[in-house]
Amino acid sequence: MSSLAEELPKEIARVQDLLPIYDAIPAGVFAATLMRDALKRAAAIIMSGDVVEMIRIYEELKSFKA
Repeated sequence: MSSLAEELPKEIARVQDLLPIYDAIPAGVFAATLMRDALKRAAAIIMSGDVVEMIRIYEELKSFKA
């Protein structure tokens, strides 16, 4: 079983990898904007050390699909 400390960075990397896919699709620009916003918030949350918010942003990042 993995910890949140291991899984959250993996999820951040996965969503970053999705950005070029969504940027290439005209209708995907809105989704890419949402992803970028979530990634910025994820970085700030990690720096804050708020575990509850880390769980919440992890679940949000997981909701982005290819």
